[in-house]
Amino acid sequence: MDVTSLTAIDVHTHAEISKDGHGALSPELLGASEEYFKAHGHRQPTIDEMAAYYRDRRMAAVVFTVDAEHATGHPRISNEEVAESCAAHADVLIPFASIDPHKGRAGVREARRLVTEHGVRGFKFHPSIQAFSPDDRVAYPLYEAIEELGVPALFHTGQTGIGAGVPGGGGIRLKYSNPMLVDDVAVDFPELRIILAHPSFPWQDEALAVATHKPHVYIDLSGWSPKYFPPQLVRYANSLLKEKVLFGSDYPVITPDRWLADFEKLDIKPEVRPRILKHNAAKLLGLLEK
Repeated sequence: MDVTSLTAIDVHTHAEISKDGHGALSPELLGASEEYFKAHGHRQPTIDEMAAYYRDRRMAAVVFTVDAEHATGHPRISNEEVAESCAAHADVLIPFASIDPHKGRAGVREARRLVTEHGVRGFKFHPSIQAFSPDDRVAYPLYEAIEELGVPALFHTGQTGIGAGVPGGGGIRLKYSNPMLVDDVAVDFPELRIILAHPSFPWQDEALAVATHKPHVYIDLSGWSPKYFPPQLVRYANSLLKEKVLFGSDYPVITPDRWLADFEKLDIKPEVRPRILKHNAAKLLGLLEK
């Protein structure tokens, strides 16, 4: 990957559909997400189509699915398929994997194999959908392996559009996505690189506290249009966290085109913008510029 030629690195995009048409979410949860993001009937691009989309924009993108089979009963998209599809577009796509923490030792073995044999560069967790608290010891063997492998762990934080408006929220509990629960993970795995995904409504201050206190905790800005960012998030991105805030869109429900157009209007210092859009992610992901 030629980082110098890229305009941005999007650290948060979703592989929503597999090559055989299997969706990452059940139709009920997908419909709730579309309603929440006002993305009614949005097209679910294949990974090949995602590569073409980002290549046209001279951007790179981190791609992942979510493994929540234990809680939802819905089979995931294969991590191997995500990794292999991204490998075919290594100039623009960066594969992350997702492993349900409830899989125990089998999940640990899978994590090691995905990094060493399939080139996976990080792991995505969605505590609310996966129905686990980030500080639950059930996940600790998996964190230990990820820390040893030297790749980041990205945690969904804050409210989620998945399950919104469905009776009982589709069984999804928001409490698991309080970023303060990730603070224990940052303490117990001090070399693990952690990304707190999204402006963490209603826990934005908690996310800022953890990211300023723990040296290896970052924040991505996905899932919200920048025009809705809380003012304290903008203030910290411009100052104390200028090297630890990352561009993310949440594509395909939010496109980088829309996100970047609104980001352009945000009061971000000129010297900070390239850090957020590319340089911080390039450093975190080990994409050394040549």
